[in-house]
Amino acid sequence: MAGKPHVRVYLDDVPQPIIDRELPTDIDLDTLSLADGAHRLLIRAEGQNGREGVEEIPFVVHNGPGIIVSGLRPNSVRRGTVRFTVDAFSTDDPFDPRRAEARSNIPVWVWVMSLFVVAWAVWYAARMWDVPASYAHTPTFSHEAASETPATK
Repeated sequence: MAGKPHVRVYLDDVPQPIIDRELPTDIDLDTLSLADGAHRLLIRAEGQNGREGVEEIPFVVHNGPGIIVSGLRPNSVRRGTVRFTVDAFSTDDPFDPRRAEARSNIPVWVWVMSLFVVAWAVWYAARMWDVPASYAHTPTFSHEAASETPATK
């Protein structure tokens, strides 16, 4: 005779399950008790027919502060003295605007795009400077309309 369906959840390579419950169940895993880094859940569920299913879920815990490294990339080849900047941010830290952004150079593509925007603005202003002939004598663009004052009318 088959039993009730149940689940056992194992964390990393510990032989004792952290959870052993009947199904269906909700599980809360507090990652604050885990070290930062890679972990693995092994879930073994047994159905009413006695057959067992296995699911393995790797995951990464990152409860510590976020680390930003500027000036050194993974697997880069360097010689001589290597200078780089390290900063760390945590949600528990008080907000400090001086540390709000990573200190790094402005990328070249930002300068190129800015140059294109400025060049387009200059071109657009130059094109709008010349009034089309069909509008040249209208009250908006006429020099006579601009030089007249209400007293001279």
